[in-house]
Amino acid sequence: MAVSNLPPMVVRSLLVIHLGGKAMDVTCKLTIFFENPFWVAVYESTTNKGLEVTRVVFGAEPKDYEIYAYFLENWNKLRFSIPVADSMNTERKLNPKRMQRSINNQLANTGIGTKAQQALKLQQEQNALQKKVFNREKSEEEKQLKFEIRQKNKKEKHKGR
Repeated sequence: MAVSNLPPMVVRSLLVIHLGGKAMDVTCKLTIFFENPFWVAVYESTTNKGLEVTRVVFGAEPKDYEIYAYFLENWNKLRFSIPVADSMNTERKLNPKRMQRSINNQLANTGIGTKAQQALKLQQEQNALQKKVFNREKSEEEKQLKFEIRQKNKKEKHKGR
């Protein structure tokens, strides 16, 4: 994996969503890095259910507004991995210097986390299994159709006897 000289753009937010009186903490992280020859965005979302990850491949280096527009337009089309159990530790209120230090460490960190890689790998394996099942069913249908055509042709040949 080639790494550009530009630091990865990391967007981190902490949301508290109230669902039916229950609060759900959601931590989101968007990491964009250069993986030769494309720019790749990895969106990680940690909720009470676990870690969900999706990966988006851009061609040329995307601008901030292009990334924002892409996620707004295609949010419903993104295929997130199934939630992977994550030891989500509750964050306590940090003082500003420590928070700034933490943000700088995250900006210096290149690539995606190992949990995210595992979630992406799991999603890839599930997609492969789904594709395999679909192709198997399709080939069985084609075989059945060919068999029926052969049977029909045999009956037509022997119709006059």
